[in-house]
Amino acid sequence: MSGIVIMIIAIVVLVAGYIFYGKWLAKKWGVDPKRKTPAYEMQDGVDYVPTDKQVVFGHQFASIAGAGPINGPIQAAVFGWVPVLLWCLIGGIFIGAVQDFSSMYASVRNKGRSIGVIIELYVGKVGKRLFLLFVYLFSMLVIAAFADIVAKSFGVNAGADASVQLANSQVATVSTLFIVAAVGFGIFLKNTKPNATVNTAVSIILLILCIAIGYLCPFLNMSTNVWLYLVFLYILIASVTPVQYLLQPRDYLNSYLLVAMIVAAVLGIFVSNPKMNLPAFTGFVSSSGAMFPILFVTVACGAVSGFHSLVSSETASKQVKNENDMLPISYGAMLVEVLLAVIAIIAAGAVADKLTGALPAGTPQQIFSTAVASFLSGIGIPHQLSFTLISLAVSAFALTSLDSVARVGRLSWQELFLDDDEDEASMPSWKKIITNKWVATIIVLIPSYLLGQVGYAEIWALFGSANQLLSVLALAAVAVFLKKTNKDNKMMFIPMFFMLAVTVVALFQLAFNNIKTFGHAKISVMGQSLQILFAVLLLALAIIVVVDCCKKLFGKEENK
Repeated sequence: MSGIVIMIIAIVVLVAGYIFYGKWLAKKWGVDPKRKTPAYEMQDGVDYVPTDKQVVFGHQFASIAGAGPINGPIQAAVFGWVPVLLWCLIGGIFIGAVQDFSSMYASVRNKGRSIGVIIELYVGKVGKRLFLLFVYLFSMLVIAAFADIVAKSFGVNAGADASVQLANSQVATVSTLFIVAAVGFGIFLKNTKPNATVNTAVSIILLILCIAIGYLCPFLNMSTNVWLYLVFLYILIASVTPVQYLLQPRDYLNSYLLVAMIVAAVLGIFVSNPKMNLPAFTGFVSSSGAMFPILFVTVACGAVSGFHSLVSSETASKQVKNENDMLPISYGAMLVEVLLAVIAIIAAGAVADKLTGALPAGTPQQIFSTAVASFLSGIGIPHQLSFTLISLAVSAFALTSLDSVARVGRLSWQELFLDDDEDEASMPSWKKIITNKWVATIIVLIPSYLLGQVGYAEIWALFGSANQLLSVLALAAVAVFLKKTNKDNKMMFIPMFFMLAVTVVALFQLAFNNIKTFGHAKISVMGQSLQILFAVLLLALAIIVVVDCCKKLFGKEENK
């Protein structure tokens, strides 16, 4: 099958899902455009700020679209491109987008509060603590996987192909300049009056300057190991820097880059019409294991991502100025991410060997960048330039997720020990120390670095399982909220229990396989130990929270 046909099918299915299922959900839940949102009700000029839906959509998409929708589908292609495509479309419409939309809806209806606080309100304080601990552990997995991906995308290593070394140096240089530009842009925004036209012009000029300098004069030529240290140093600083100086301006700049990449990739597919050299279906068992549950946890963000519920409920919900905006911001952003996953599938199919169907050597990001660059060559863009630009966009995805999730992990750790009504002045010294923002961030990063030594490919199944398990917790929490507020919640049950089955089986298998091969596998004993520990802890925490939620869902109402 050709890439154009797959792309047309995906676009039609996703648009239909938005129009028919997304709008049906909004109607069932009683989305009310006349209702006052937390952005107005609790407006403080810092977190709660009424914002146009286009801007909030840019923040939502830039925050949720990490390397997952590129990395996951390409790794899952060992089962063939048809199962991956079907899961991305079906899972995205009926599970992933539902989770994102429902999480934002529940947050907006609860004064912009996070999923953790919603669990506390409708399930109990113990459930909230366990959820925060889960998020803390999950944050480490995201940091470990994505930091390894970024370091390998930047690293210039001896023995590598010269063109790859050049491209990695260019991407590293542009990305570093991009971070500096974001800080400068943040200072510019803080000291000037809001003007959409001026802001857009300045952001585009900064993007072009960074790309031009980095492409023509790449000056960063360091190994992957050095870059791994530097990436963690960046995360440490970025996760404690005020959001207006890095997070917000970088998301604003990223939104132009990311949307441009997707538009260019779709245009390139329609121009070059690549053929799918990957097998359509290879069987229910592959070198990675059985399709259930491996396919569903490997694709990860391309179909459903629990991390999205944190973005929907902790930041974006505080900026929504009209309840009608929630559907395009949350449900719509997830469907655009599914579209990116479909592009990744087509990219993998285009560069696979025509005879064997095997993918070329390299990381999924390099495979994706090579394929899209070849698509864009058809419209006259030089291959090296387009490869650098696409690699830059992919690294921007990963870097955006890195410091966002490090911030989430740090806040989760702090909230574990702090109550809303606790007076900081009367806290004991030990609590002040471990909740200090620098100390809390380091507590997140040290285990993440150790886990990152295993490599993204080895921990991706663990990351995917934890990510999908987080979606189960979010779906369960929202289902309880919907019940308590007399809203229809039946559409949450199948996604919740299906994803619970997938993740429980996956984590059991992962722990069992590591125990069985302990000390004899290719990865280190430390790597295996951390994987076993994380799998057991995440599984135990999630089951306890889900059981608590189910008691609220299916138990008798308590007498008031």
